[in-house]
Amino acid sequence: QVQLVESGGGLVQAGGSLRLSCAASIRTFSTSTMGWFRQAPGKEREFVARINWSRTRTEYADSVKGRFTISRDNAKNILYLQMNSLNPEDTAVYQCAASTSWASAWEYWGQGTQVTVSS
Repeated sequence: QVQLVESGGGLVQAGGSLRLSCAASIRTFSTSTMGWFRQAPGKEREFVARINWSRTRTEYADSVKGRFTISRDNAKNILYLQMNSLNPEDTAVYQCAASTSWASAWEYWGQGTQVTVSS
C-alpha cells in the first residue's frame, strides 16, 4: 500500500524557516518524480516544487523561487522541502505527491501538514 506521510509543519514567525519531510512507502520511490503542493484556506491547491528521481531536475513556483529548496534522499525514501524567508502568504496545508515520471500525472498524495506563518 502506497503511503506518503508529511511532517515538520508548525507555526513560525515571518522571516523564519521550516523543513518539511515526506516519508514515502513507495516501492518505486527512487525512480518517481516527487513534488510539493499547498492549499491555503479558500484557495485552490497550487504547485510548489518538484524533483526528478535522479535529483538532476527541479522546478519551482515563481512565488517560492530563491526561498524554498526541494531535495530527496532515495536511500531513506524521504522527500524534503526547506522553506526560508517565510511570509504569511505561505500559510497553507502542504502536501507531497508522487508520479511515475516528470511527464506523468500525480498519482499519490499525502494527507498534508499545516504551515502557519504569523506576521
